[in-house]
Amino acid sequence: MLKAPPIVINDSTLRDGEQAPGVAFTTAEKVAIARKLEAAGVDEIEAGIPAMGAEEIEAMAAVGASLERAEAIAWCRLTEADVDAALRTGLTRVNLSVPVSDRQIRVKLQTSRQDIIPRIRRVVSYARDRGLAVAVGGEDSSRAEMDFLLRVVAAVEEAGAHRFRFADTVGILDPFRTHEIFRQLCAETDLELEFHGHDDLGLATANTLAAVRGGATHASVCVLGLGERAGNAALEEVVAALGPIAQRRTGVDLTQLTGLAELVAAAAGRPIPVAKSIVGSAVFAHESGIHVSGLLRDPETYEAIHPAWFGRVRSIVLGKHSGMAAINNALKSLGLSPDEGRARRVLDEVRNCAVAWKRPINEGELLKFYEAAGD
Repeated sequence: MLKAPPIVINDSTLRDGEQAPGVAFTTAEKVAIARKLEAAGVDEIEAGIPAMGAEEIEAMAAVGASLERAEAIAWCRLTEADVDAALRTGLTRVNLSVPVSDRQIRVKLQTSRQDIIPRIRRVVSYARDRGLAVAVGGEDSSRAEMDFLLRVVAAVEEAGAHRFRFADTVGILDPFRTHEIFRQLCAETDLELEFHGHDDLGLATANTLAAVRGGATHASVCVLGLGERAGNAALEEVVAALGPIAQRRTGVDLTQLTGLAELVAAAAGRPIPVAKSIVGSAVFAHESGIHVSGLLRDPETYEAIHPAWFGRVRSIVLGKHSGMAAINNALKSLGLSPDEGRARRVLDEVRNCAVAWKRPINEGELLKFYEAAGD
């Protein structure tokens, strides 16, 4: 049986991620992030929005020139003017975005559904005639009427675009509906299908996995879930989960995710929460006595994903919830073998001080407790 092809990862950190309030990348930061994304195995990188002007166009050109394998893409509105701006970047691929929900068509374009299909045909042809490979994004697809959305997808295919991006622009989908939608889209078109999910309800990663299970071939993500409002589907979560949950591969090297996240966090001025899945500093740290006792016997008792997959190491933290197994393990690592009474006194001191100091106990403090416990 043939294996399913890898899911293509389209990273939008430099475009949608930068639209997070207060985030602004310099050209040097954009290039560094793009090169780190490429080194990690990301397939496609949305480099920015050329309609923003000359400085953005220069930055996007620099991103494109810095890449050897990954494809750089310009994000545009579905207008000839935006296509012209994209041409000035030197990039050869564009994502043309058009509202497809009645609300956004009315408010943003001040028109109606009747204008959308002709506009797709006209602007996609305009871009293709100028040598660009074209994907079309349906903004607010999750609030579009399904029959109309299918007409849009058909028009995108007929116009010669190679992909349709379904955008859950305001993050209102759940995984069940997402899966259903992509099953229906796959039955109606041979286009590549991409899902772009926002995290307003905390479901962007789950919805992305559901879209893949429903037939999506591409996943749009941002490092650390950076983006407008609550952000987007997080690159590190999606690529880490696709294997064990959806049984699908990507080209991303999981050991590169932490370094990539740290680079983006520094450039964005947004520290990584310690408990951030996959890349947080504390996600492979354990304190609870019951957990630690099990982990020391068999790590899989409390770790379904292995730290080594991500180039990380497990740590045992000494604190209020530590038990004898953790204390004995920590003392053993220091070359010490206390009797049970002495170890119990050390544990009591660890717990008391962790509560009073509201932090874990370090190695030097543990040694002091051990020495005092022998008196």
